Amino acid sequence: MRRSVRVLLAEDQSMVREALATLLGLEEDIEVVAQVARGDEVLAAATTHRPDVALLDIEMPGLTGIEAAAQLREELPEVKIVIVTTFGRPGYLRRAMESGAEAFLVKDAPAAQLADAVRRVLRGERVIDPALAAAALADGADPLTARERDVLRAAADGSVNAEIARCLLLSEGTVRNYLSTAIQKTGARNRAEAVRIAREKGWL
Repeated sequence: MRRSVRVLLAEDQSMVREALATLLGLEEDIEVVAQVARGDEVLAAATTHRPDVALLDIEMPGLTGIEAAAQLREELPEVKIVIVTTFGRPGYLRRAMESGAEAFLVKDAPAAQLADAVRRVLRGERVIDPALAAAALADGADPLTARERDVLRAAADGSVNAEIARCLLLSEGTVRNYLSTAIQKTGARNRAEAVRIAREKGWL
């Protein structure tokens, strides 16, 4: 008898998580062996339960699904990673692939497509939502550096340069330069607009 595919499910909304677990549990060859609600619980759960595939939401407390994927790739490279998200943003797709994900699906995809993706990544395939792949190609690469993203995130709550500098251990002049460059690269008029554009693109 063929062994069931062992799946770890990480999703912070309990109703969505339980629905996904139920749908996957209907498949004869798939078993959900662990469920977590936080990104910073993914690695510990994977270490304990040794899943074949980890299904990760992007927006979670603790760590994002993309950050959790990078941890898994570093510590448990044998675990295949499927990102499942509400936010079909081209920037998220690009960052997910860079973090080591084998598949990227939006949550409104049919349940059969999710189960199929789980099986296909185990066979060594990449599975990407076709519309999102096309949008990512049309949208181009993320122009922001890691430090520019850090500064924009820190500015998102309205913090002034001095506060951002203290938080990120940078000088105020360096913060000002990063913000100026990020505003230019996003085509924004100010830092608030730069944050909004970067979020909409999936760069933050």
